[in-house]
Amino acid sequence: MIHDIKKTIRIENVVASLAVGQKIDIEKFASEIEGAEYNRKRFPAVVYRTSSPKVAALLFGSGKIVCTGAKSIEDVSKGLEQVFDKMRSIGIKIDNEPDIKIRNIVATANLGTTLVDLNAVAMGLGLENVEYEPEIFPGLVYRLSDPKVVSLIFGSGKIVITGGNTLDKVIRGAEKIVSELKSMNLL
Repeated sequence: MIHDIKKTIRIENVVASLAVGQKIDIEKFASEIEGAEYNRKRFPAVVYRTSSPKVAALLFGSGKIVCTGAKSIEDVSKGLEQVFDKMRSIGIKIDNEPDIKIRNIVATANLGTTLVDLNAVAMGLGLENVEYEPEIFPGLVYRLSDPKVVSLIFGSGKIVITGGNTLDKVIRGAEKIVSELKSMNLL
């Protein structure tokens, strides 16, 4: 049976951002919304966490919001809708459809083997695209140009893919790694 890496891909984190088009009174948000955390000396934003789905929203006074921790793109929208509801509940006007931009997707996948020779991978992929210093970090860092993602390849056959802003880029990156490793007879 041929290993299909696409079936092993699991999203670990989606980071998104948006601007609400106005300043946010983050001190008011922090004081009136239960669970909001704000410590101006430590971090210049309010941190508000939702429980279902589990996401953290960072609300900046400038009107920018960063959402992190989501396990899917759908969870980003669901989590942010809860944040918008809280904002509306204290009189902060939010457009019905803010322009949410996916900035980064971090995913894991499995190459279908438990032994990858990272020295051979480093040589085969070309040292200009690879960082591999096993005495500092146990994985090989491989920067792909198309799609523009970064992968961490581990000797255990696990990989982490980051830097893509669409699931398609993550999938294409994983498939390209498999293709390249197979072409070098390393899988």
